[in-house]
Amino acid sequence: MSIELVFLSINFNFLIASVFLDDLIGQLMTLFVLTVAAAESSIGLAIFLTYYRKKGSIAIEFVNILKG
Repeated sequence: MSIELVFLSINFNFLIASVFLDDLIGQLMTLFVLTVAAAESSIGLAIFLTYYRKKGSIAIEFVNILKG
């Protein structure tokens, strides 16, 4: 969760700098960072779905089973 907040603050800084400097590079970087954040979220969702399919329920107490 905290990584997404950092990504959002970086995006906000890129957008403000892009408007201030009248340049499109900040907007392109924002699009790139949002793409990386979406990929990170999809990987986390895939991990939870795999755990659910393996165990039948999502019990946080037993997540340590996923360790190699």
